[in-house]
Amino acid sequence: MNAQTKPLAPLPFDWKKPDYTSVFKTRMTTLRYLREEPERFRRLKAYYASGNYADFINDWGVTFDPRNAERNLPTLIPFILFPKQRDWIDYVVRKWRAQEPGLCEKSRDAGVSWLAMALSCTLCLFNDGVVIGVGSRKTIYVDKVGEHKPLLPKARMFMEHLPPEFRGEWQAWRDAPNMRIAFPTTGSLISGEGGDDIGRGDRTSIYFVDEAAHLEHPEKVDASLSQTTNCRIDMSSVRGMANPFARKRWGGKIEVFIFDWHDDPRKDDAWYAKQCETLDPVVVAQEIDRDYAASVKGVVIPGAWVRSAIGAKRKLGIAPSGIKRIAFDVADEGDDLDAVCIAQGTTVLLTDEWSGKGGDVFDSTELVFDYCDEYGVTEFRYDADGIGAGVRGDARVINEKRKAANARQIRAVGYRGSEAVFDSDGIVEGTIGLEGDKGRTNQDYFGNRKAQAWWGLRKRFQRTHRWVSQGIACPPDDIVDLDDSKDDHGNAKNPTLMKLVAELSQATYRTNELGKIIIEKKPSGVKSPNLADAVVMDFAQMEAPPIEITQDMLLQIARSGRGRRR
Repeated sequence: MNAQTKPLAPLPFDWKKPDYTSVFKTRMTTLRYLREEPERFRRLKAYYASGNYADFINDWGVTFDPRNAERNLPTLIPFILFPKQRDWIDYVVRKWRAQEPGLCEKSRDAGVSWLAMALSCTLCLFNDGVVIGVGSRKTIYVDKVGEHKPLLPKARMFMEHLPPEFRGEWQAWRDAPNMRIAFPTTGSLISGEGGDDIGRGDRTSIYFVDEAAHLEHPEKVDASLSQTTNCRIDMSSVRGMANPFARKRWGGKIEVFIFDWHDDPRKDDAWYAKQCETLDPVVVAQEIDRDYAASVKGVVIPGAWVRSAIGAKRKLGIAPSGIKRIAFDVADEGDDLDAVCIAQGTTVLLTDEWSGKGGDVFDSTELVFDYCDEYGVTEFRYDADGIGAGVRGDARVINEKRKAANARQIRAVGYRGSEAVFDSDGIVEGTIGLEGDKGRTNQDYFGNRKAQAWWGLRKRFQRTHRWVSQGIACPPDDIVDLDDSKDDHGNAKNPTLMKLVAELSQATYRTNELGKIIIEKKPSGVKSPNLADAVVMDFAQMEAPPIEITQDMLLQIARSGRGRRR
């Protein structure tokens, strides 16, 4: 215990076999220690008030889980935060301080509603004049006497089980009427609303919209909340693409926080397998796997195939192999992002994205050169269509500077999705017998190279899924592996993995008037899947780039005598 700042939480904590009793005992021991000298409470409150809100929740908060009864565990349990929950709290507080909106895309049973209420109470306890609004599609999901499912009963339970020293003057009978929770010591307030009335109340510091993808009239809510708060936080599981939540999530204007079931230490592959056995596949895809395309027709790479590829080589016991490659997807315009994919053989090691806003393509090309140096790569592919056409010239300028500094040269190889297909007379896998004995050729099957590249990646994911889920093996070089490894501190080596997983299932396909496959990457109002585009480019079939004969190479040939006439 640190007498100057805060009590230490019991570590480590076994999430699979939780010992809640020891946590409560530690809290009681700490409480007795604090009560020996009231000054200790003052110092500890100052510590929490300085922005350490996650520590307050972790040290003193409770949550409720009636499913614990069947495991002979208490149903009222200490709110021990796991790392992703702490990240969520930091994210919301950062958005509040910056007066910016946020969006939380979550899997089912991630505990986000409890987090929102615990954080709301904590902010109101340690800040004067804070007003937090909470809303859902129906008032019964916001507040209802005698139930724990709505939002505000969670806040009341959190407050009622805090030590009296941390509640201030708060009294449940007086300060927690229907749809409101007041904090008399700070003058702060939590106010609830439901249905189309969301946002019609007072101005708020933060407004949490629960299950935002399921609002009955989301446009009305958007209009009212636009004048209510500067920090609206939408929280929801997914419900396809045909709703404003999905358009915001993919629109590229709001920073998205992803809460995947893999982030929950209580859950593992066995838990997931059980969900798949007992729930409808569409429910699993949407509410657990956060698959926006679960009910969409014509998806190029179904979400189930992509999820099978997460850690595929680890699951199949295949060692990494092959050279490292880099592909660079150049931002189209506006709020679009540049993206890069680093792969080794069939494994996607890392995807990254950044905004080119305020800079230019040259700056982004320099960053790609840095990645090449970091991973020991001597060439990279880039999207040569549109604004990316300038990368070749930028690369030449950068290489001239590198030559003067005695740094190695890095070749930029242009990829154009708008071009004609690669290997035009080659037969498309799976079409033999559809057009007689021959099958359909690439030029007859695909509208352009982009369609061919997406389809080639689709086949890789399909083979991976069949091997992982059904045991149907194929050559290891024909699959795709999305690296999900972590560093020594438990952090994902590829922080954008879950965003990439979602983007890979965004694209759909159709056939044009000639019967050729065309790829549609951007549904109305949705941002381009730049991470996925970089992966597609990285795995696309291409002709070997021509060798550039430089003056240095000519001199070397002359000196060796191989260029002389006999």
